[in-house]
Amino acid sequence: MTAAGHRESFRKQAIACRALGSPLTAEICEILAETLQEDQGEVAHRILNWPGDSSPRADAVPLRLCGGLHALVLTGADKTLAAAYADARPTAGILLQAIARHEDHLLGWLQGPPQTNEVGRAAAIIAAARFATGQCPLPIRALELGASAGLNLNFHRYDLNPKGVLPPSGPDSPGIFLEEEGLPRVVLRPDWTGEMPRGDIKVTEAEGVDLRPVDPVGDELRLLAYCWAGQPERMARLRAALAIARRYPPRVTEGDAAGWLETRLAQPAPERMTLVYHTIAWQYFPPATRAVCEAALQTAGAQATCKAPLAHFSMEGDGGIGGDGAALTLRLWNGRLRAWKLGRVDFHGRWIRWQPTAL
Repeated sequence: MTAAGHRESFRKQAIACRALGSPLTAEICEILAETLQEDQGEVAHRILNWPGDSSPRADAVPLRLCGGLHALVLTGADKTLAAAYADARPTAGILLQAIARHEDHLLGWLQGPPQTNEVGRAAAIIAAARFATGQCPLPIRALELGASAGLNLNFHRYDLNPKGVLPPSGPDSPGIFLEEEGLPRVVLRPDWTGEMPRGDIKVTEAEGVDLRPVDPVGDELRLLAYCWAGQPERMARLRAALAIARRYPPRVTEGDAAGWLETRLAQPAPERMTLVYHTIAWQYFPPATRAVCEAALQTAGAQATCKAPLAHFSMEGDGGIGGDGAALTLRLWNGRLRAWKLGRVDFHGRWIRWQPTAL
C-alpha cells in the first residue's frame, strides 16, 4: 500500500468508529488521516510506510495507534491529551505533539494487533444459550473459539435486561448474586426487537482458545485502551467484567482453534449440552483452521444424542449492508440436525433483532 492507501485506512476506521458509537475516536482517525507526514518522526514514518495492509480488515494500524494514545489518557501519562479527550476536542496539534512526546510508547503499540474482548456481545450469547436449552434443557459445557481474554466465558454471570422488554433483575439474577459478593454487575441493555428468549442457564464448565490470549489481570490496560474513547457505558461494562474475571478467572488455552476443538469435542459430556460459540472471530481464522473446526463439529454432531447434544452458535459478519450488524445462527445436533437463523446483532451488542427462523 502507498502512503495514500494508509491514509485511507484511517478514513475507513473513522467510518466504522462513527457507526459503532465513538465519534471521538472517529474524529481522531480523520485528523490523523489528513495530518500525518513522514517527516514528523518515526511513528508517522512507520505508519505511512507500513509493509502490509493497514486497513481495519487486516493489520488495523489506525486502531493500534488509537489504542496507544488512549493508554496515555487512561494512565494519565499525557495530561494535555487527556484534557482534549475529556472535552472531546482533539486537535491536530495536540495529537501530533503527543505522538512526538511518546514515540517509544506508541512504537510499542504499533508492533502488535489490537486485542479486544467486547462484553456487549454476551447479550447474543445469553439469548442463544437460552434458545438452545429451550430445545434441550440441560446444563451447558461452553467452548469459545477466539476467546481473547475469556470475558465472555462468564456470560452466565451477566444480566441480560433489554430495553423495553424485561423489568430490572430479580433477586435471583446473576448480577444480584455478584453484588452480594462485592462485585459489580454487568448489565446488558441492548435495544431489542422480537420475542425475548427466557429461562435459566446453568454452565458447569467453560473454557476457550485463542492464538494470543490476553491476561485479564496483567493485560487489563491493553483491553481498556482498545475500548474506544468517548464510550463511558461500554468502558464501565468492561471494567465490571474485568472485576468479575479476577474473581472467576476464565480458562483460555493458547493455540489454534482447530486442534483444540477436535480434542475437546472428542471428550464426552454426558447429561450436558456442549455449546461451541464464536463472536466476530471466525473471519480471522485461516481457511485450514475453519475447515478442521467444521469437520470436528460434523463428526461430533453425528455422535450427539438427546442426552449429550451439541450446539454451535455463530455471531459473525456476513457482508450485511451499512449498519446491519452480524448474523446470528445456531445449529443443534441431538440425534438429528436442526438449524436456525436467529436474527442480527450490532457488532458491539447495542441492538438485537431477534427473529428465529428454522432452516
